[in-house]
Amino acid sequence: MESELEDMNPDPSKLHPLESQPEPAHDDASTKDDRPLLKSDANRMSSSESIEELEKKFAAFVRNDVYGTMGRGELPLVEKFLLGISLVTLLPIRVVLAMIILLFYYTICRICTLFSAPNRDEEEEQEDFAHMGGWRRDVIVRCGSFLSRAMLFLFGFCWIKETYRIVEQPQDKSFSQNEGRDQSAEPERPGAIISNHISYLDILYHMSSSFPSFVAKRSVAKLPLVGLISKCLGCVYVQRESKSSDFKGVAGLVTERVREAYQNRSAPTMMLFPEGTTTNGDFLLPFKTGAFLAGVPVLPVILRYPYQRFSPAWDSISGVRHVIFLLCQFINYIEVKRLPVYYPSQEEKDDPKLYACNVRRLMAREGDLVMSDIGLAEKRVYHAALNGNNSLPSVLHQKDD
Repeated sequence: MESELEDMNPDPSKLHPLESQPEPAHDDASTKDDRPLLKSDANRMSSSESIEELEKKFAAFVRNDVYGTMGRGELPLVEKFLLGISLVTLLPIRVVLAMIILLFYYTICRICTLFSAPNRDEEEEQEDFAHMGGWRRDVIVRCGSFLSRAMLFLFGFCWIKETYRIVEQPQDKSFSQNEGRDQSAEPERPGAIISNHISYLDILYHMSSSFPSFVAKRSVAKLPLVGLISKCLGCVYVQRESKSSDFKGVAGLVTERVREAYQNRSAPTMMLFPEGTTTNGDFLLPFKTGAFLAGVPVLPVILRYPYQRFSPAWDSISGVRHVIFLLCQFINYIEVKRLPVYYPSQEEKDDPKLYACNVRRLMAREGDLVMSDIGLAEKRVYHAALNGNNSLPSVLHQKDD
């Protein structure tokens, strides 16, 4: 998952954009790019700008739970009491059991990949075991799905409400999906699953439901435990700082994998978060086009995390604080709405931006989400402002899809 929350008070001269393709693994603060995230400008954020004004401007990243902005709000006495009990009971138990589950699944992956050569692409430095067939792959997928659900249960997500939506054909021709198709025919396999992005928990849910491949930074492959698991998932590893002319880039690699998943049922399905970062769950950011370049059908999935006290959304709160508060909640909730496979029209196939826009509009309408025009760049500005860095310029460098 992206690490925009890791560096909460960055030097504006060192801020850099991430690539346009979303991913479940977050980048280090050390990831660099030659182009600055922010352009210098005479207009500056006023030091007197209030929190209320910031929240209006960056509404998609504002926390509205009991724990307040950045999880540092003043808690009611009852909440302090519940949190104190959880810190000495639930938290240590859940941490220990989560590590046991992780180690157990790592052992399964290690055993299943013994004496098996990974699928390698030397040119793009890709390596995975997702294309491995037979009983080994079946064990990895089934155990991975079951243990991901077990991990969610451990974190308090005892029930997951899933609904399957049948979308009526809209009158607006811009939504001309499935046009000219025989609806009685057997549905084609989508090349990718498209989901809104709210938290790192999204990854666990999708692993438990469909065990797809994600996009991850290349360094994830070298991490202890997680590295091997990511290879078994079939993650697409990217190195954003590479800008050489012969490097395909995120979009090229993802397009190949999406097309392969659509054409080959034995290939792992791609799971993509086209917003490119997380929100508070009430908004839908502009979609990047990487997931739509292949021009194949996609499966839209809408996630929500209803809450009473602590919101599981990873928006403007640090990672460590978020994990601690999450594990201290007795019960958490997920609601999932699965839409029908979206079949692009010829016009959408020829224009990935139109395709991405129409899928986004459909998901916003069906999920009752507010479409926002801000993105990762604005999120970093908001985080910096919350941390007292009011010298950040207000004119953002916009990166093309």
